[in-house]
Amino acid sequence: MKTLVTVIVPTYNSAPYVLETLESVYNQTYLNLALIISDDCSSDETIAIAKEWVSQDKVKSRFQDIQVLTVPKNTGVSANCNRSIAATISDYFKFIAGDDILYPNCIEDNMNFAGENPNARIIFSQIKLYQDQFDEKNYIKTTPEDYPKNIMDSALSAQDQYALLLLSDRIHYTPSFFANKQAILQVGGYDENNKLVEDYPMWLQLTKAGVRLDYFHKVTVGYRIHSKATNNVGDTVLFKPSVFNTFKIRTQVAHPNLPWEIVASEYHMYWVSRFFSQMNWNKKTKIYAGLYRTFCFYLNPFQYIYALKKRLPANKRNSFYF
Repeated sequence: MKTLVTVIVPTYNSAPYVLETLESVYNQTYLNLALIISDDCSSDETIAIAKEWVSQDKVKSRFQDIQVLTVPKNTGVSANCNRSIAATISDYFKFIAGDDILYPNCIEDNMNFAGENPNARIIFSQIKLYQDQFDEKNYIKTTPEDYPKNIMDSALSAQDQYALLLLSDRIHYTPSFFANKQAILQVGGYDENNKLVEDYPMWLQLTKAGVRLDYFHKVTVGYRIHSKATNNVGDTVLFKPSVFNTFKIRTQVAHPNLPWEIVASEYHMYWVSRFFSQMNWNKKTKIYAGLYRTFCFYLNPFQYIYALKKRLPANKRNSFYF
């Protein structure tokens, strides 16, 4: 029998979409699966819908193990992830949010890659983005479009990836994340102090600990952009609300390890973004986009200091100045 894999479905007010997510798990071509549904105190019918679905005989016979985890109060994404991982009974697991879907070959493709690459413990792949519904008419794009030649380049070590991640979170296909449980546990799991931004600190923890991030170029997940998601605001704004949460996290996990002018530049852009948000200028129009770029870049003195230091021979091999 093939290796057991646990699919974890973290949910929070996912009632309109969770059935589609669960059916996508049920329809995996990979047969040896366990299922965990971990709800973070939804106020809608998410749990009732999930429990009714798992009560079906066909569902019970499909999975080696089924768990539905609930909590009496909302604890945040990171804590929900940790609860789920602690409950897994397998070495490998796959997260899929309660409003997204797995493509039928998702688990099989990931396990094939893991089998062909024994050192791969954290694996990413492509995702397809859709607006509201997973219909071709609502298709937005596939990301990443080309095989990555930066953060996922096979020539880069875990420490190289760590340095690049300190500069910025370059992984915009997080929903494809597939993992070995022990790799996550060895870095202490997710930081539960970060209730809204769980993934970026984890990539830093892993790469700093010497765990390389691997990638294969194939679509495995469908990602839904919709109005009810906290950060799914589409392409109508200059920046997403999550930039403020991300900045707060970066002050803790990235800034202490970066050159001063990079940190100063980020503070400059943060306050510009705050100003645009307060003025209700966070709109992707030609005039606001031009103003935002001018304030963030052309009127940012620290950008020029960075550009100068980048040209210094002493920084030629410094990954912060590539």
